[in-house]
Amino acid sequence: MAYKSRSVPMELNLLRVLRKRMDFTHEQEKYYLNKVKGFEGEVQFDLLTEQLRSDCLILNDLCFEVNNTSFQLDTSIIFQDTFYFFEIKNFEGDYCYRADRFETINGKVIMNPLDQIKRSHTLLLQLLQKLGYHIAVDASVVFVNPEFFLYQAPKDKPIYYPNHLNRLMRKLNNESSKLSEWHKSLADKLISLHQVESAYSNVKIPTYDYKVLRKGNTCCICHSFSCSVCNGKVICADCGHVEGVESAVLRCVEEIKLLFPGMKVTTNGVFEWFGLAVSKKQINRILIRSFSRSGHGKYSYYVDK
Repeated sequence: MAYKSRSVPMELNLLRVLRKRMDFTHEQEKYYLNKVKGFEGEVQFDLLTEQLRSDCLILNDLCFEVNNTSFQLDTSIIFQDTFYFFEIKNFEGDYCYRADRFETINGKVIMNPLDQIKRSHTLLLQLLQKLGYHIAVDASVVFVNPEFFLYQAPKDKPIYYPNHLNRLMRKLNNESSKLSEWHKSLADKLISLHQVESAYSNVKIPTYDYKVLRKGNTCCICHSFSCSVCNGKVICADCGHVEGVESAVLRCVEEIKLLFPGMKVTTNGVFEWFGLAVSKKQINRILIRSFSRSGHGKYSYYVDK
């Protein structure tokens, strides 16, 4: 079990909600799908590391800043004598390695993941030195997609390909390791320094406005707007999923808070956003149960308890 679990990045959550409520351009759709694919690749690697039985601490998705420079570690594993970190790539299709560059089969140059881990390796060493921790650091790139192939693959680079993943897990499981409080203190310190939303992230959120976003509840499974309310349940006409009204209303509240963090959560606002046959009185009861009310009458709003 991971010592620090992975969560869906805020940027990806934002894009998921916006994609339902506005029309994405071709480039925005491409960017969104790349983000989804990248996260899915990281989760795929998590399924492997969760099976490790060696004495280690797994830290997923760490973002740091050192000397005004930000960097990110997809997966880190602390053993007795070595700090491993892995850059996870979910590339699909055929690529080439030419002149120390990664290219698509059509010759388009892409970001070199080996350069990424070299940069992160240097910054991590600086961070550890600054914190007073001395431990060997081992950095690798991991390609997880079985549909990935790299022509002219270098033999002397720290890369694991899809058919190497089981071998990598065996290597990690066979790592001689006995952790101490020193290792736990290192892990705790790194977690405390983790930046939830790092400036390292190349955030590309489309411009949006409350007035133009599509209102209404969406199915939590297929994201369809074709939902109706019957006997206290929200029923999706497209996939048939059934969800309690309270759960659906609270999802809408979370969407409002995510998209408009400065907006007050009010009964009228949730009523407008939800857009189904649920009365303001029922929405108000749901909000009272889940949040703390501030203010009175038409000026009241709800905040987290």
